Amino acid sequence: MRNVTFATTQMACTADVDENIGRAEALIRKAKERDADVVLIQELFSDLYFCQVIDRDYLLTAKPEKGHPMLERMSKLARELEMVIMVTFFEQAGEARFNAGIVFDADGTNLGKYRKSHIPDDPGYYEKFYFAPGDTGFKVFDTRFGRFGLGICWDQWFPECARSMAIQGAEALFYPTAIGTFAVPPEQIDDEPLYIKHWQNVMLGHAAANVIPVVAANRIGVEKLGTTAMRFHGSSFICDQTGTIVEELDAETEGVAVHTFDLDSIADERRTFPFYRDRRPELYGRLMTLDGKV
Repeated sequence: MRNVTFATTQMACTADVDENIGRAEALIRKAKERDADVVLIQELFSDLYFCQVIDRDYLLTAKPEKGHPMLERMSKLARELEMVIMVTFFEQAGEARFNAGIVFDADGTNLGKYRKSHIPDDPGYYEKFYFAPGDTGFKVFDTRFGRFGLGICWDQWFPECARSMAIQGAEALFYPTAIGTFAVPPEQIDDEPLYIKHWQNVMLGHAAANVIPVVAANRIGVEKLGTTAMRFHGSSFICDQTGTIVEELDAETEGVAVHTFDLDSIADERRTFPFYRDRRPELYGRLMTLDGKV
């Protein structure tokens, strides 16, 4: 038996970076009070979701990983609380910029970086203006509590990302997210639909197909930038290895959800289902193309 407790969180963000980081720390501490071993914070939590607009000034907010004050704070917090903490940040690397994730082990060690692979470009999600496509490949991280995979938001819609982490031995998948409505004039925001179930269902499929738990964290609230606004739909959740949601937050309330899994028992179950044994990689060449032709 190897019981590990996962926590997901959600909160509204403001233009005050220090306030956002402080709120995230408070949620992490609440997760610790509920005996969480691993905690996930929503995508780019330290600022408003600036990708809602195209604004060159936001390019100046990217910072290098080395000496990044938020990352240093989270490293110290992980060490203090003896928790694995997963965060994302706007990374400056030379003349390139990335949407990057860091996993801090329970002793505060930076276990490495994942750079978001799939970069959207839709109304209100103008990420291609800000982020280069990630160059790290899909990664897993060996932590004190297990071997975990980290994807970032748009990555969660792609089964190839989940399967790539799973076949590297991931025992759970984590997806920090910023998703809600499209960007519309503020007076129209209340009429915009939320695609919560679709968003959740694709990740539940990853859990079921790979026999591993999935943890997703999303932001909440309405954010207005320029002439548009977006409503983020929260609904952060934890699901088990069958794709069944076991913990879920609502669409509007800041909070923490936790759940404990016996990762050894799930590993036994994963061996029982021969999904990995019966894979046929030699037949999947079309997945390496954009048009399905080989």
